[in-house]
Amino acid sequence: MDSIPERYKPLLSKLMEGQNEPAILTEDNVYQEGRGKILPYIDQILEDHLLSNSHIDGFEHLADLYSRAIQGESCLLLVEHYSNFDLPVFHYLLRRQEEPGKKMADSIVAIAGIKLSESNPMVSAFTKAYTRLVIYPSRSLEIIKKRFKEPTKLYHEIRRSMAINWAAVKKLAELKVSGRLVLVFPAGTRFRPWDPGSKKGVREIASYIKGFDNFCLVAINGNILRINPSGEMEDDLLHKDKVIFTVSKVYKSEELIQHVKAEHHFKEDKKQELVDHVMEDLEMMHIEAEKKRLSDPETGA
Repeated sequence: MDSIPERYKPLLSKLMEGQNEPAILTEDNVYQEGRGKILPYIDQILEDHLLSNSHIDGFEHLADLYSRAIQGESCLLLVEHYSNFDLPVFHYLLRRQEEPGKKMADSIVAIAGIKLSESNPMVSAFTKAYTRLVIYPSRSLEIIKKRFKEPTKLYHEIRRSMAINWAAVKKLAELKVSGRLVLVFPAGTRFRPWDPGSKKGVREIASYIKGFDNFCLVAINGNILRINPSGEMEDDLLHKDKVIFTVSKVYKSEELIQHVKAEHHFKEDKKQELVDHVMEDLEMMHIEAEKKRLSDPETGA
């Protein structure tokens, strides 16, 4: 298995043409429209590694969610996270569908952590293909607190994180009632098999659920860009695989909130309970979909 730089150096040069260092994020550029003109370069990599029977199960549920979004309701996609190609593959498979698949893909706004924008020019180049609302996650801030020993620098970075997140909250209030599907990874990070904690939902996701009218859960089975345990994100390893996205029916957020409130009224942290409930449902969807995926001869049981 090769990394993207090893396998696609000429293509990568075209993808990164005109890009030097990743842009520094401020409160003025938290919302970033996708650059559709670079999608064909990424699509080539996807087509080389996605097995032909990769698809979206439950497309009708996604269409239902999208119809509610264009009617002015706020709609959320809560998606499992295994790879930095989760969004690219989902976006690609949507565009392969007949309408409204392409319109759905165009409507997606992904909530993205600051690391994807600032960590590496290659990673930043890939993320620019897709529309994003960039935030400063609490996990990133905890890392910064350990890194910055000088109080002045730490104070500046904390102020920057607050400004970025406040700007993102304001922009999200506009986006969620403008016919967009807002995509969030509730685990906040890619799942690492050697770290079970990386599949635990982030407490802050409860605020997203409470702030939206509707949501769908999306399980992911299969992965064409796997984490390299000994490398950085740009060193992730390409792999041919069948990838299936399984979309749940549309849920009303308020109904889930009331259900969890009644079921877990004796718990202290209701926000975490809400997120844990979502992660448990995603895991059940994942397990069931994996049984079906592995029963396919092309996938290999």
